[in-house]
Amino acid sequence: MTDAVDTGRLSALWDERWPGCSKMPFEVLSIRDRSVRFHALPGSKRYPDTEDEYGIVMHRHNTILAELTVGSSLLVVTAGYSPAAEPTEDSRAPETIAAQRSAIFWTAVLYDDEPGSECWMHLYVDRTEWARGRLDPLLRLVADDVVSDILLADLDLRWLYHPYDGGMDVAVSSASERDALRERHSVWLSAHPNGT
Repeated sequence: MTDAVDTGRLSALWDERWPGCSKMPFEVLSIRDRSVRFHALPGSKRYPDTEDEYGIVMHRHNTILAELTVGSSLLVVTAGYSPAAEPTEDSRAPETIAAQRSAIFWTAVLYDDEPGSECWMHLYVDRTEWARGRLDPLLRLVADDVVSDILLADLDLRWLYHPYDGGMDVAVSSASERDALRERHSVWLSAHPNGT
């Protein structure tokens, strides 16, 4: 970690850049007018089975991230869960902690408000130096569905990137930017009519 993230500033910036949008990483695709989903493997295959397929997954993640990342750093947001708004020591899985040891608590979002089964998502953030391949260990854990609810972003939150087991959801600053990104990587799009 280079500098500690100012979580108050980050929350204010989120409200400015993404007003009304949920901070839950898996909801990036709900920003319909500025988001696109890419699949990580040909034929929309969900999980890699060989090192060659892991290579394809990492290549696709790193290609998109390299196009999006302008500076030398980016934000990595990881998640933990508990039945209370305040996080506890065991709200994050050991694999998530190992992947982002220096992350600090950012905010909590009510994940499930069903009476008697309330669940809070606790978001932790870290500022990480960007280089191609730098996030491969974390992205491999995502590809294997060991960790989930990851969000990557530039320091100014101009774009949001949610890797999931099977692909990546990307939200950018404008519909035209989204369309250009979609066009550059059209072979990575889903064949499904709604793009998922």
